[in-house]
Amino acid sequence: MTHSALPAPARTAHPGILGVGAYRPHRVVPNEEICRHIDSSDEWIRTRSGIRTRRWASAEETLVAMGAHAAGKALAQAGVRADQVDCVIVATFTHMQQTPAAAPRIADRVQIRGAAAFDVSAGCAGFVHALALAADAIRAGTSRYVLVVGAERMTDLLDVTDRSTAFLFGDGAGAVVLGPVGANAVGPVVWGADGSQADAIAQTTPWNEWHGSTGEHAARRPALRQDGQRVYRWAAFEMARVAQQALDAAGLTPADLDAFVPHQANVRIIDHLADRLRLPSHVAVARDVETTGNTSGASIPLALDHLLQQGTLNPGARALLLGYGAGLSYAATVVTLP
Repeated sequence: MTHSALPAPARTAHPGILGVGAYRPHRVVPNEEICRHIDSSDEWIRTRSGIRTRRWASAEETLVAMGAHAAGKALAQAGVRADQVDCVIVATFTHMQQTPAAAPRIADRVQIRGAAAFDVSAGCAGFVHALALAADAIRAGTSRYVLVVGAERMTDLLDVTDRSTAFLFGDGAGAVVLGPVGANAVGPVVWGADGSQADAIAQTTPWNEWHGSTGEHAARRPALRQDGQRVYRWAAFEMARVAQQALDAAGLTPADLDAFVPHQANVRIIDHLADRLRLPSHVAVARDVETTGNTSGASIPLALDHLLQQGTLNPGARALLLGYGAGLSYAATVVTLP
């Protein structure tokens, strides 16, 4: 039997970022507070990570609530109504409820009805994964407007007595709205993963094993652990190559950039990557980690919003986004900003 071809999308469009929004919890946590629980100092934390403060969410500042706040701001800046959104993608790995996903709930909070809504779990690289999926959906014609949210409550998986992680993490949410623009404004994505190093950043105990445990093991809630030196070496050296590949895929050089917005893990890694890429002095390098901490999948949109709010970037600026983390996963792309 001969079958006719299935219908192709009626038309395709060029995707671009139309609006950016962010939400930062109200509580500011300085290094001195962290040092009450670990043998460390403000000087040691600043030297190792560049972090001075971070934001920790209150009970009312849930992952869904923070994501919805950021989403609402992004929609308003984009001038896109809730009923125009076709798809909602949320990058997170700290949504503590296995099902339903955070995306349908965030969509409902901002009055988006009937749109596809799902979560992406790729750790600190999740936001760029979600952005790439959104751009491809617009190119394919399956969506016209897509809301992408990165939202994390890292404190739900934080062991405040763990000297290797307690000072690193913070909470927050960032969002962007993608839609059709006159010329392509989201470059090709370069992404991948190295599962052989999955144990470099991992949850201490799977939820199913913790649920069935007793005694001391039951009392110790699963937390996030990482091999800091191993992750540093991988990120500082391997991710420079990935960033360069994203530039090559976009047909650009470092001199063509206006901003570099990597995952906000550690200022030392950020500075090392900037040096390896030989970024010219005119390229703004995001260092939002200094006052926000490592917010995993939320860090890139939060840092992007910070640069825009500072007035550092002009409309039409080109930014290289680079996410990397647990998996070990990574994703990079170049975007033109609204």
